[in-house]
Amino acid sequence: MSTTNNRMDARAWGVLFVLAGAIFLEGIDVAMLNVALPAIRADLGLSTGMLSGVVSAYVLGYGGFMLLGGRAADLLGRRRMFLFWLTVFLVFSGLGGFATEGWMLLVARFVTGVAAAFMAPAGLSLVTGNFPEGPQRTKALGVYAGTAAGGFSLGLVVGGLLTSLGWRWVFFAPVLLAAVILFAAVALIKEAPAPERPSGGFDLAGAFSITGSMLLLVYGVVRLEHPGNGLAGPLGAFGAGLALLVVFVLVERRAANPLVRLGILRSGPLVRANLGALLFLASFAGFQFVATLYLQEVRGWSSLQTGLAMLVIGMDTVLAPTLTPRLVNRFGNVRVLFGGLVVAALGYALFLPIGMDWTYAAMLPTMLLLGLAFSLAYGPLTMAATDGIEEHEHGLAGGLLYTSFQFGTALGLSAVTAVSVAALGGATTPEARLDALQLALVVPVAAAVAGAVITAFGLRRRAGGAEAGQAAPVSVSTTT
Repeated sequence: MSTTNNRMDARAWGVLFVLAGAIFLEGIDVAMLNVALPAIRADLGLSTGMLSGVVSAYVLGYGGFMLLGGRAADLLGRRRMFLFWLTVFLVFSGLGGFATEGWMLLVARFVTGVAAAFMAPAGLSLVTGNFPEGPQRTKALGVYAGTAAGGFSLGLVVGGLLTSLGWRWVFFAPVLLAAVILFAAVALIKEAPAPERPSGGFDLAGAFSITGSMLLLVYGVVRLEHPGNGLAGPLGAFGAGLALLVVFVLVERRAANPLVRLGILRSGPLVRANLGALLFLASFAGFQFVATLYLQEVRGWSSLQTGLAMLVIGMDTVLAPTLTPRLVNRFGNVRVLFGGLVVAALGYALFLPIGMDWTYAAMLPTMLLLGLAFSLAYGPLTMAATDGIEEHEHGLAGGLLYTSFQFGTALGLSAVTAVSVAALGGATTPEARLDALQLALVVPVAAAVAGAVITAFGLRRRAGGAEAGQAAPVSVSTTT
């Protein structure tokens, strides 16, 4: 599929654009819906709890089924899983646009989240399987990750434009894009060879226990968004989820064909990559939520103005596939990732002194730094997900990474919501809202700093040669 001298031919680029388009679709779908929530509530008369449930339903489906989706790609075929679940994503996104009741949106978003949970790890493993290790894979993963990150940032602007036409277009537009991607995928994507594909039956006990555990743990995180309801619900969900997690570990230790090979978790680079992914997305999701509330509820900006204000973060769509692979080749994956997390922490810190009369020029440095941070961090995190992992387990590794992304997103949103609600109390003045949001901004700063500290352990191990085994930069990624 590729020519010599590490160059990709036209068909290779076509495959990459199809796979990148699918992950872009997933990112832009989430971002567009967030912008459209006020319009949906006004039209359907949804309560605050139901509106929150529309977002949470997707998170539950995505986070709950991600590990199962990653393993299914390895066992049942990556192309087959990718095409089937892309079709499901298309169908239920469209059904969401026809919803007339809140429960219809809940069902549509939950199934769409499940579809993304199977589609995303299959897509990532198709990228690693279709492009050989070395500069080609580095470039391919840079394009893939940059497109994914761009979906989140550009989705805010696109969502604002579509919502001005009618909130249902936020659901119908992804259907059109998904149809184009599906048509191209059928023609271009071939099943990448997966050596040593596991044989034997499917680990149903492991599948049920880990899916139940993930659903309960994500639900517990989502319940934290409502501190006024008490801690009994979240603690109960966490307790049940952890109990099922213990059951899962016991099942996997005895299973002839385990859903998750527990030994994969002994990889220090993989564990650090997943912790870094969780904290990086927690910081950004929390910041995005707080910044949106600040701009719309405190400053009175429209949803379109808010999306345009954050548009500059989308520069990662250009920088990630062009600049990041060169930096990885020059300095190594772990150094680039560490730099991205440090830049992110600095960007969030610069936003802490927000005031009632801040100009956009005062906010712009944060937006620029976050665009650079996404460029430096998102791609290396995606590369690190499969670094040193056997080819036949790339689907599982991708499932672990996207589970971390989803948990991080849910945790970041819940944490800033809980802090801001607790700080606001019963106050309703704009000044009180501003003070509460300022306090909540500490959460993204702390999460980014924690991610940088964890990544720094990878820097130390790499310098000592304990895991990298060499000092020279490599072409795909070093330890994380």
